[in-house]
Amino acid sequence: MSIFESFKKLQVLVIGDVMIDRYLSGKVSRISPEAPVPIVLMQNRENRLGGAANVAMNLRALGATPYLFSIVGRDEAGNQLLELLPQHQLFAKGIIQSAYRKTTIKTRILASNQHLLRVDDEDTHDLHEQEAARLIRDIRDFLENKEVDLILFQDYNKGVLTDEIIRAIILEAVKRDIPTAVDPKSRNFWAYKHITLFKPNLKEIQAQLPFSLETTEAGLKEASKYIQNKLGNPYTLITLSEKGLYLDKSGAGKLMPTQERSIVDVCGAGDTVFAIAGLGLAAQLNPSDIGLLANLAGGQVCEKVGVVPIDVEQLAMEFEQMKKYGHLQAQR
Repeated sequence: MSIFESFKKLQVLVIGDVMIDRYLSGKVSRISPEAPVPIVLMQNRENRLGGAANVAMNLRALGATPYLFSIVGRDEAGNQLLELLPQHQLFAKGIIQSAYRKTTIKTRILASNQHLLRVDDEDTHDLHEQEAARLIRDIRDFLENKEVDLILFQDYNKGVLTDEIIRAIILEAVKRDIPTAVDPKSRNFWAYKHITLFKPNLKEIQAQLPFSLETTEAGLKEASKYIQNKLGNPYTLITLSEKGLYLDKSGAGKLMPTQERSIVDVCGAGDTVFAIAGLGLAAQLNPSDIGLLANLAGGQVCEKVGVVPIDVEQLAMEFEQMKKYGHLQAQR
């Protein structure tokens, strides 16, 4: 069975911050007389799924079956997000609408595929006690009635993933022997004790370590050892932007460079890398294949404008090419 065929058998629970990525695109032909800023003549408006919902879209594109749990506002944007989910064949029953918070919207203004401005409209406070209790209860009920191969936590510091929720769901996963993975952010960075795979990016881990991090194999190994001592996680995946990634399994780590790409937009690349790494973990792939797939997937989406899911046919072709001819040959 091929790797991508094995992904089709996986059922994944995704919990975290969902949002709408809104794109206002147009053209610029003059500068405003009121201030030294461009005037954008808007030609198109588009809403896309972002955050944990983008992770779920990538899982679906890779053939897995994702089940998304989160909380949005009881507002127009929340309704729009719920309408978008079934359009992408995504599970909407796990989304709770709250009267106490607004749905996160990231609005990007583009001209000729260039980002000019981003405006965020959001609440970032933790969930109310009753909301957290309901989300935990809904997930527990779901796990009682559904076999799940993997649980992913996508944390964007928007308040859905609280200490209480993190502890409760990881405990449920441990009891059921379900592997877990997290894409962490600063607020709950060290809350994910006993997680299976921990995936910070370079900037995030540099801000959390009590020592200076050098992006050499030795430096990354030291960082990974520090993380694993604090969290007890067998896998650490540190993404290094254009330098690739470092993947460590129980103390045996490897720096994996990426191939050259024409980078257009990095939005959503972390979500894509996280989705593919999680599936690789659940499918029990070897670390080298997980790292190669993650590098290729992240690079692919950076060649496209905006938050987009992975093209699995392109990924499969590139993966086979790299496996057959090696990294250097694939770049020629």
